[in-house]
Amino acid sequence: MTDWDALSPQEIERRSINIAPGGWSVERERPMATLLGSCVAVCLYDEATRLGGMNHFMLPNMRRGANDDVDTVLSGDYAMEVLINAMVAQGAARHRLKAKAFGGGTILTGSASSNIGVRNVEFAREWLERERIPLVASDFLGPWSRKVLFVPAIGDAYCRKMATTQPTAQEIAREEAAYAESLRRKPPKSNVELF
Repeated sequence: MTDWDALSPQEIERRSINIAPGGWSVERERPMATLLGSCVAVCLYDEATRLGGMNHFMLPNMRRGANDDVDTVLSGDYAMEVLINAMVAQGAARHRLKAKAFGGGTILTGSASSNIGVRNVEFAREWLERERIPLVASDFLGPWSRKVLFVPAIGDAYCRKMATTQPTAQEIAREEAAYAESLRRKPPKSNVELF
């Protein structure tokens, strides 16, 4: 078993799996990492089972429209439900869950989406309060992007705020847009025939 307390954040980041926008993971040992702009990542953990999970959502709630599937996968509603259900399925107990949450930065000023971060933060706080999951640590809002590392085996989270430069903002926006676009594309037709 790894002694996570003895490793530097750089080594933890090197060993981490990346959680992309709309993604989530539940792990016992392997750490997780994500890069946030206006998105929010919630880390849940159960100390008794040494099980933890992280999600990364772009929108607070589902919208109804032409891209329902896309909006569902990128929404906080979906991200929180899928994360908690996966943790319970792997042995976590709801009453023992604790949360750490990050993000909601304003990285693109003057755009119509500049309040999405605020809405994401409000959603995360309200959802956790409604589910009676204590938010034991958080770092929200401000003009920063954030790199978040989460070590499920010990429940530790690291958050590095980064001054948002135009290239960083563009990189985050491209990553989020590319992920959303990948969900909009229909899968290619298969040449496999089932009989």
